[in-house]
Amino acid sequence: MYAIIRAGGKQAKVREGDVLSVERIKDQDTVSFTPLLVVADDGTVISDKAALGKASVTADVLGESAGPKVDIFKYKAKTGYRRRMGHRQKYTTIKVTSIATGSTETKPKADTKPKADAKPKADAKSKAEPKAEPKAKAESKATKPTADEPAPKKRTAKADPTPADDASADSAPKTEEE
Repeated sequence: MYAIIRAGGKQAKVREGDVLSVERIKDQDTVSFTPLLVVADDGTVISDKAALGKASVTADVLGESAGPKVDIFKYKAKTGYRRRMGHRQKYTTIKVTSIATGSTETKPKADTKPKADAKPKADAKSKAEPKAEPKAKAESKATKPTADEPAPKKRTAKADPTPADDASADSAPKTEEE
């Protein structure tokens, strides 16, 4: 069984007995993480938020260490500006002692959850219907012309001169040919 945990803004894949370094954790002997994903030995994947909320990964703190030194040097030419700094990130070494899923039976819970979800879906549909009514009102408002928008008659009037211009253009050459 393994789990994906988040520690110090980073994610790590851990198994029982693994030793890893995470960003510094102050003054604790044991640490508990909430996993983001758990995969059992038989290949069963637990990714449901409710199930993961019950699961936990427990680890013992082994010690602290410091990472490599990073040198920082700022320099601007012709101004005499020079700044020199350094940084060493602190790490805590932990050993994973257990991965607990919180519940041993996952399949029966999966069967009962869709039944529970079916009722809220019916409620969601009834809640969605009132939302559809304001859209219909908005559409009816959109069809009414306002003072800023031209009336539909003016739109058809603009469309009519174009064919009339074409008709007069067609009739004009006929009169010239005659």
